[in-house]
Amino acid sequence: MDLPLLFKALILGVIEGLTEFLPVSSTGHLIIFGDLLDYTDAQSKVFKIVIQLAAILAVCWDYRERITTVVGGLRSDPAARRFTGHLIIGFLPAAVLGLLFYKIIKGYLFNPLTVAGALIVGGLLILYIEKRAYHPRLNTVDDMGWKEALKVGFAQSLAMFPGVSRSGATIMGGLIFGLSRKAATEFSFFLAIPTMLAATVYDVYKNWALLSAMNSDGVMVFAVGFVASFLAAMVAVKAFIRYVSNNSFAPFAWYRIIFGVVVLISWQAGWVNWHDA
Repeated sequence: MDLPLLFKALILGVIEGLTEFLPVSSTGHLIIFGDLLDYTDAQSKVFKIVIQLAAILAVCWDYRERITTVVGGLRSDPAARRFTGHLIIGFLPAAVLGLLFYKIIKGYLFNPLTVAGALIVGGLLILYIEKRAYHPRLNTVDDMGWKEALKVGFAQSLAMFPGVSRSGATIMGGLIFGLSRKAATEFSFFLAIPTMLAATVYDVYKNWALLSAMNSDGVMVFAVGFVASFLAAMVAVKAFIRYVSNNSFAPFAWYRIIFGVVVLISWQAGWVNWHDA
């Protein structure tokens, strides 16, 4: 058993779970910390996708009552069908654009320096949005219409660029298009379910040969990361929902900017030999 590799899996699992639903880019953090931990081989790329599924399952568990109600009411409840339709509409832009640009994104954008740049730009945009007059028209996800769902869906598609943050793009998009802080955050959580499930299934399909050849040590690495991600996400989701109701996203913006600047300085000064830099 490779104990150092298991420790890396544990660290990355916790990082994924804590950052998946915060507007700081979980993918960006996994790329940067994966590079620092020297876990950048082909298996690591699939590992980083699989542990995202664990974070999504944590949201499914937290919102199991709402999900059960919606699924159970699809035949008879117009509100359940409407909510499901909005999720499908919001999912489509990222699904279509992701299929079209998958190879380009994976081939050229998944490196620490592009992530650092996206973290900084995204942080500046969050600060700009927070300074705008904030007058929410839609207080819950049930108040949304299909147009708002589609707009948030296009905002989510920006997160195909690693470092942008899927949750950050959808939440900020929701605020711009009239959602309250809590409604934007909750819709971001629900929209993550089909989006990340689809991304995981597609990546597993593309890398099935690698997964099927994995030995027991590899399975253990994935298991440790998966469990760590699930438990960390359970904590993060509940804390984040409590925070967003009455607080600004500015602290996350400043964190993004500082983190991105540190990565760029470390590269420029030669402190860290970043991959693909």
